[in-house]
Amino acid sequence: MDAGNARADSLAAGEGYDPATHPVHRLRATAIGAGAVLLWASLALFTTLTGRIPPFQLTAMAFAVGGVLGLPRALRGGGTLVRAVPRGAWAIGVGGLFGYHFFYFLALRNAPAVDAGLLAYLWPLLIVVLSALLPGERLRWWHVVGAVLGLGGTFLLVTGGHGVQFRGEYLLGYVAAAVCAVVWSAYSVANRRYPRVPTDTVAFFCLATAVLAAVCHLLFEDTVRPGGGQWLAVLALGLGPVGGAFYIWDHGTKHGDIRLLGTLSYAAPLLSTALLIATGRADASWPVAAACVLITGGAMLASADALRAARRRG
Repeated sequence: MDAGNARADSLAAGEGYDPATHPVHRLRATAIGAGAVLLWASLALFTTLTGRIPPFQLTAMAFAVGGVLGLPRALRGGGTLVRAVPRGAWAIGVGGLFGYHFFYFLALRNAPAVDAGLLAYLWPLLIVVLSALLPGERLRWWHVVGAVLGLGGTFLLVTGGHGVQFRGEYLLGYVAAAVCAVVWSAYSVANRRYPRVPTDTVAFFCLATAVLAAVCHLLFEDTVRPGGGQWLAVLALGLGPVGGAFYIWDHGTKHGDIRLLGTLSYAAPLLSTALLIATGRADASWPVAAACVLITGGAMLASADALRAARRRG
């Protein structure tokens, strides 16, 4: 039996929850998944470098890059992998990647960016809470408190220390932002159902998302021809935060500590702000410093038991 058929057979038999048996392996997978958070921190910077490229056009281009990035490995074995991917995995993968971006852009079109961004960034907290539904997972008070601290830090970053006033005329945008948070958290947690579906399949999900985004672009936007520097920014997005990051997030959510990954995700807006400050595109302020304390403290609290377990069994 060739390698492609072997992978297909393993995949077909691989549905179901597969808890990590060794804390060190689990911690290693968590660290890999956390790499996605680092890549997402560059999203704001690279997006600003793309200029006035419309959101759906940019999404289609970046996901196309991300899909092509993993396509050679995904097509090993003559394409048997794509035929063996369970329908549920397709629904979760494409629904999560495309659904998140669709509802996020819908929210930005129908509500102020600060309000929409804050509601959309409920997804790390929802990941922590929803993880309690997974077999083998136990949600403790320090996981919830750590996630709430991270949410508080994100609130300071998004609002700049000022309050948010939700208004009825932006209801559609608020609902879309909330759905966006639910979609991504549900994708991240439900991904655990298919631990043996290889991460290589993310290439197919990225390409499917690119096609759907291109359709939305043709329906709702005018095409903008990128310049030389913009092409480089699009390439960077596809290799990093809107493409490559989803491969390592897939591995982390399937095999790592999902509660810890949810809490660590709050570091993305903090690191993003720090990167913008370092490149002169944002100013340092007291909300940034306070957010650093809250997010770092929350991550340390949520990760304490995982680190202790790894030291005991390492």
